[in-house]
Amino acid sequence: MNWLIAVVFVLVYIGMALGRWPWLAINRTGIAVFGAVTLLISGAVDRDGALASIDFATLAVLLTLMVLSSQYAASGFFDWIGHRITALKCGPGGLLAGVIVMCGVLSAFLTNDVVVWAVTPVLITGVIARGLDPKPYVIAVACAANAGSAATLIGNPQNLMIAEFGNLDFIGFVLACAVPALLALGVVYVVILRSPMMRRQTYSAGTGANANARSIDQPVRPLDKTILTKAVLATIAVIAIFVFVEDRALWSLLVVGALLLSRRLSTDQVLGRVDWHLLALFCGLFIVTGAMAQNDVIASLFRDVLITLQIHHPGVLAGVSLAGSNTIGNVPLVMMLLSLGPEWSTEMLHALAIFSTLSGNFLIVGSVANIIAVEQAAKAGTVISFIDYARLGVPVTLISLALSLGWVILIS
Repeated sequence: MNWLIAVVFVLVYIGMALGRWPWLAINRTGIAVFGAVTLLISGAVDRDGALASIDFATLAVLLTLMVLSSQYAASGFFDWIGHRITALKCGPGGLLAGVIVMCGVLSAFLTNDVVVWAVTPVLITGVIARGLDPKPYVIAVACAANAGSAATLIGNPQNLMIAEFGNLDFIGFVLACAVPALLALGVVYVVILRSPMMRRQTYSAGTGANANARSIDQPVRPLDKTILTKAVLATIAVIAIFVFVEDRALWSLLVVGALLLSRRLSTDQVLGRVDWHLLALFCGLFIVTGAMAQNDVIASLFRDVLITLQIHHPGVLAGVSLAGSNTIGNVPLVMMLLSLGPEWSTEMLHALAIFSTLSGNFLIVGSVANIIAVEQAAKAGTVISFIDYARLGVPVTLISLALSLGWVILIS
């Protein structure tokens, strides 16, 4: 069955790169699930092997963060903070800084995809009310969310996988990854601020402190302080679990249970915002890559290729991360490298987290957060083309990766 495992693996990862299979409406999640089912039905992978391949800890923590984010959304927090930022009495540059800081900080502690999904519509409404073009601000939301999420091991799905794989320490991860994340946020600000897209509206709208302080009449959802307080306490509990507890998965699920016990929110409301498609994607990819890893012949061949490429050299790892994140995606790339790659040191796991996350800013397809931002903008009537994004995303990524590479070499 070696040939079947290899064929399914290649077809699934081609699907990850293209986002679909030609002539079919199936997406990445469907492709991963179909690949896993094919291996199971054919007998190439047995039931026990498939279950062993699925990383329960990663899925449990990811589910916890999604439920936690749903609490913030239910409280009206994202609407409230988005309105507060867009109502700031400052020029376009100050507004841009506020957007970047807000998204960067939130994404470090909540899943970046949820932050982008919740903030983008509110931001577009507020920016348009100020007479500004929302395009650079939407791109800033996506880039800042990706950059900020690199700072902690709970910032995005690939960091969670890396953390569980290497049993990484929360504080140690922050010490290694926060500096590149902060540098990347600064790069996002400078590149977008100095871009022609931003300069045009800066000159047309004025640069004085009150130049864009128009009244913003969009309705603001009331902030439910009770639900928000519960969400903040749950966030503190999750961080404490990651700092002090070894069995993160089970204790994280205890937080989920506590959030489900509510008189204000029904179970449907708490779980309704969970991205079950992403969890299904993870399960499918775990089984497909696990089949490759469990096959000694194929796994050894793949491992030898990575060793030949000197994957543990920071420069090579940065290049592989950039290429892989913008073809098959950063989550499938990280899953493949962890499952089929050679031994990973703690330092190189930190580097993989940094490079794979920041590489997601390169093109729209580089990160799910980018795709969400563009889709949310389109629903609000703002069309961001592939070229529009690349004009900002490419320089942001290349400069961020160069600075991060220097940091990784410095601390190695």
